[in-house]
Amino acid sequence: SALGTMVYSPQGSAPLAQSLAELLQSQAKEVVPPRYKLVCHVLLGQQGQQSLLVASRALWDPESDSFASATFSNASLFAVATVHGVYFE
Repeated sequence: SALGTMVYSPQGSAPLAQSLAELLQSQAKEVVPPRYKLVCHVLLGQQGQQSLLVASRALWDPESDSFASATFSNASLFAVATVHGVYFE
């Protein structure tokens, strides 16, 4: 909902990605137990005739660590957001 009908702008994409990552982190902190460290990653790009594959790799404990990912696109831009939650002892 934060992106809605937003139009892609090369100059505005970096601050937008940063604000989206901060928004995701603040919302995730409300529902994640306090012993978890969060890593938020947002990728923004201009919608065109390209294709994109986003992947990540991490060394973690599959019993306690996890992630969530979401995508958004409209006629002007696309966004891929990933939040990793890593248990911190």
